[in-house]
Amino acid sequence: MTEKFRRVFGKNKPVIGMVHIGALPGAPLFDPSLDLVAAARADLLALQDAGFDAVMFGNENDRPYEFEVDTASTATMAAIIGALKSEITIPFGVNVLWDPMSSIALGAATGASFVREIFTGTYASDMGPWTPDAGKAMRYRDRLGRSDMAMLYNISAEFAHSLDQRSLPDRARSAVFSSIPDAVLVSGQITGEAAALSDLEAVKAVLPDIAVMANTGVKHETVADVLTIADGCIVGSSLKVDGDTWNAIDPDRAKDFMARVREMRT
Repeated sequence: MTEKFRRVFGKNKPVIGMVHIGALPGAPLFDPSLDLVAAARADLLALQDAGFDAVMFGNENDRPYEFEVDTASTATMAAIIGALKSEITIPFGVNVLWDPMSSIALGAATGASFVREIFTGTYASDMGPWTPDAGKAMRYRDRLGRSDMAMLYNISAEFAHSLDQRSLPDRARSAVFSSIPDAVLVSGQITGEAAALSDLEAVKAVLPDIAVMANTGVKHETVADVLTIADGCIVGSSLKVDGDTWNAIDPDRAKDFMARVREMRT
């Protein structure tokens, strides 16, 4: 593990709960009648009460996604996080889909401890050709004075197919060598769909000294198996009412999930 990863999470096999902010101004699904701050607050407090190790704020509802996110979206996310800042009691991170530069800017502006994004690779995606620039994003982070902010690299992009002919483990090794991530994330094909345990095993086998986390689709009945392999996980859909990604966090489901995590850790 990198020192930065240990410093941010301070836990064995940390579990990060998602706060999916409602559709933001300018997005097709934006509903001005909804109180975005109140909804995010309810999810945040439910996750903290359940004992999650960290939370991450994301704009999953801003479909269809963009590679260069509208400035209003990033600004609104910053305003929401700012309104909740005094109530956040655990480390928090951010992710502005699918824009590394906006994610870095939001993390720097809000004091986030970590940021998640697709920083490397070349993909054919639902949004068109996808070619993020890790060097540009990391230099931007440092120019903003946030070299302390941990970088979580999702190396298997959702809603996309990698055009790189190398195997997933080879791409993971190369990303670590060339881009210096603090953790490598392995995902399923879409939000809420699990990463294959075989993929987690293969990536962890070639990265024994780097945190490898499951990024999508971790469920109550699978979390123990996932954490036997992975160094942590990020979870959202499984915690929602009826397990539906677009619903609010169900406090009972969140508590049950973390009860299983604590049992696995012991």
